[in-house]
Amino acid sequence: MERGKRETPPSLRTGPEPIRVGERTYAGVRTRVLEVGPKRLLRGAPRLVLLHGYCDSADTWRPVLEQLANAGICAVAVDLPGFGSAEALRSGAMLPQLDRFVDAVLKEQTRHGRVVLAGNSLGGTMSLRAAATGRHPIAGVISIAAPGFVDSWLVRAIGTTPLRLWAALPLPVPGFLVRTIAEYVVPRLLYADHGVAAKEHVRRFTDLFPDYRSTKTRLEQARQLVEELAEAYEGLDAIEVPLLVVACGKDRLVDAASGRRLHSLVPHSRLLIREDWGHCPQLDDPSAVAELMSYFTAGATRKRKGRRQKVVQTTEVAAAG
Repeated sequence: MERGKRETPPSLRTGPEPIRVGERTYAGVRTRVLEVGPKRLLRGAPRLVLLHGYCDSADTWRPVLEQLANAGICAVAVDLPGFGSAEALRSGAMLPQLDRFVDAVLKEQTRHGRVVLAGNSLGGTMSLRAAATGRHPIAGVISIAAPGFVDSWLVRAIGTTPLRLWAALPLPVPGFLVRTIAEYVVPRLLYADHGVAAKEHVRRFTDLFPDYRSTKTRLEQARQLVEELAEAYEGLDAIEVPLLVVACGKDRLVDAASGRRLHSLVPHSRLLIREDWGHCPQLDDPSAVAELMSYFTAGATRKRKGRRQKVVQTTEVAAAG
């Protein structure tokens, strides 16, 4: 900074900060990265790393990223392998591949400062798994609607007779019918109120199901993922960092009881239940999600003087809209 010139504090800036889009390679996977916040941060400044869910992309975080940018907070969202603009997953188990990818992202990001890892749905699963390993010094984790604890009937139905019949149909279902079904179902699964679903976000999901062949592939991939989730959470008792568990009352994919179950498995965690949120609260209420993340990050990354404070179990917090 030149002598005599002062940088405008984030709280006094006007107008939206741009989301920077780039490409990077993690664990051999080329992917797309969305990033906000000052390009030149003080050493050790906190940052958020955001992970999306199954069949989603980093774009799901755009509304939240805009809010974080306006607050001067540094945040990074990435396309997970197999989704968005990232290179495809290889054959074999999915979760280990995603583990290696997230591990590489954290290796890069923790070099620059204290990191809070936040994920929605599958991204919440990957955040928990990363925290359990303790390989990188993350400051905290926010897990939103992570599946595999207490799921809805719909998630449990994946791989059962109805979906297997779809995948085994001898004649392809017409593409227009596949898209029509997707356009009806997607907003009802992701949002608390499908009537306010943003077209651009719904389109990101429906574009994944343009025809019979792609739908069959995605259903098979989902079936495999549900099977892997059965053993996805071994070692959660090893999580020592602050953990915020977010459960959503209008989630049609992951029951709010799933959040309570996770909270019970990690006793020092905090639990927030929002009765008015759906499966993707970053789309329902980006301002509130950004504020929640900002508050949690400030607390998790605050430097403590003297001896490290003992973790104290907190009580469950329930918030109705």
